[in-house]
Amino acid sequence: MQEKTVEIVNVPAIDLISYIHKITDFFVSSLPSFIVGIKSFYGFAAGISLVVSVMLFIGIILCVERLKDIRKKEDEIYNAKVDMGYETVGEANPELLSKWKKVTTYIESDNESDWRQAIIESDIILGDLLIKEGYQGEGIGEQLRRVVKSDFQTLDQAWEAHKIRNLIAHEGSNYPLSKYEAKRIINLYHQVFKEFFNF
Repeated sequence: MQEKTVEIVNVPAIDLISYIHKITDFFVSSLPSFIVGIKSFYGFAAGISLVVSVMLFIGIILCVERLKDIRKKEDEIYNAKVDMGYETVGEANPELLSKWKKVTTYIESDNESDWRQAIIESDIILGDLLIKEGYQGEGIGEQLRRVVKSDFQTLDQAWEAHKIRNLIAHEGSNYPLSKYEAKRIINLYHQVFKEFFNF
């Protein structure tokens, strides 16, 4: 009986452990450059962020300082002392003087609703004046439209004051009114009344 010979084929041996070592070595050797890359990116981003943060902080400080200057100028403009010309009244109709005294009491109050009331009361006096002078119309606006400028030197002041009164009446507390502005409007009414009454 003849024995069978088995041919051994040369199959390359796979050394799994050395293969894993090689892969691990590759990643480990590549890792430092990868980490450096990440570090350099975050370092760059951090550097830019720091510069931008400092610039924004300086910008905030400058804005706050500028805002303080603006507030100071606003205070000078809107809280300035208004010449109280309307306080001086000469001999006039006692009823008119009584109404005007009420107006001056309201305007000197620290209550904003009193300032609004002072303007409304002044407009009532303006209405009485227009009726006394013979101007007809549904309301003060219509009466003022019938006025001839040459007969009414303070017509512009009357119109301006009356328009503010309308805003106050229609918008109520939604219409912002400072004490300075209220006094300015009362002075406009006073200029009108001085032209026609013995104020």
